[in-house]
Amino acid sequence: MSKLPAATRDWLAGPGLARLWEAVRKRLEGNGVQATGSLRLTSVSAQERNDLSLLLGKPFTGATVTVHLDALDARLRASAAGLGLRQTLEELGPSLTDRRALRAGIAARREHVWSSLAAALDASPLAGQDWIRQWYDLLRRAGAPRGVTPETAVGTLQQAVQVLTVLLGPERGGARGRGELAATTTGSAHGLDDGTWLARLVQRGIALAHGTEFPGDAAGRRALWRLVSVTPDEVSSTVLTYGLRPVGGGWREYALRQRADHHAEAHLTPRDLHDLRLRLPAGAVVHICENPRVVEAAADAACVRPLVCTSGSAATVVLTLLDALAATDCRFAYHGDFDWPGIALANRIIRRYGAQPWRMGAEDYEHLAARSQAEGIPQLQLDGQPVSAAWDPGLAHAMTALGIALHEEVTLDLLVNDLSGQA
Repeated sequence: MSKLPAATRDWLAGPGLARLWEAVRKRLEGNGVQATGSLRLTSVSAQERNDLSLLLGKPFTGATVTVHLDALDARLRASAAGLGLRQTLEELGPSLTDRRALRAGIAARREHVWSSLAAALDASPLAGQDWIRQWYDLLRRAGAPRGVTPETAVGTLQQAVQVLTVLLGPERGGARGRGELAATTTGSAHGLDDGTWLARLVQRGIALAHGTEFPGDAAGRRALWRLVSVTPDEVSSTVLTYGLRPVGGGWREYALRQRADHHAEAHLTPRDLHDLRLRLPAGAVVHICENPRVVEAAADAACVRPLVCTSGSAATVVLTLLDALAATDCRFAYHGDFDWPGIALANRIIRRYGAQPWRMGAEDYEHLAARSQAEGIPQLQLDGQPVSAAWDPGLAHAMTALGIALHEEVTLDLLVNDLSGQA
């Protein structure tokens, strides 16, 4: 129930005082809800001057009115309202928010995050290590990620200290899997998965403790884990290959040659790549495709040329394989989809490995577009922002002109024919 008399409330809530209450509310919410200081209203209308004169008990005749908040507070208390300025505003509208106190509370909670981290470090066996101060300063400058509450930040930072104590403290254990480490320190086997803030915190600590740069890719992060005898997951991601015939004498090289002899594809994991000696015959040309269907068609046709599939955007395991092959002086030929993401991926692969475009020119595109139309194949609209092809400036113009996206499946017969030649 309102504490203001009904007639008084109706008059105070009228249009003549609306701008006053809006300005006063903003001022009080910003100054700790104190009825101090003054504010000015400009371009005051005749009705506003009249109502302000009645409210404050003195005449106003100009277009600008200065209101002293302490005088307004006293006037309201002595009037029929019988309430101070703050109480009157809350009767007329929502409760006031003390934004100064709110900011101070937020600042205090943030400070608590870092004081808690400092306390956790001081109490841990890591306290005497040289890199700890660097780690603390680095994290404090960066702050918690957007959306992470101070309460969550405190818990995550304390978990990071716990994990780093296990890895770098005086009682560090032997080798362990990352999932095992995460389960024992966070309660979840996925607590240290790539991309989590906790994993980044721990990796920053490992890098500083070992005096190495923080890695920018998945392969570098796996190497960082190995520095502290942690084995990341190296079996769930794979790269699809066909026809690789490494010349090494180990069983893995032999198994790949056997699969090639039997025209069978092979899925290689990061663990495989770590142990394989991927040296192909001198001058070997490895073809690279974007879609697994090309590998399937090559296997069905018993093709003989080696083939690596990016399976879309080329995950780290794909690049790891291609890097290893490039280090043995292999040459590459690349084919992908004729759409804008496909051209962007082709640019990356061709630039990184000096690959030759494989049926990826403007003439190839125009030929395939005309053939697919003649065969009555439904046309896929080309969407997105055009991407210039580094190897053929005319390709983007041709694709834009026709507006048709062509995936590798429409080129299968030509690609398979190329892969069927003698290596």
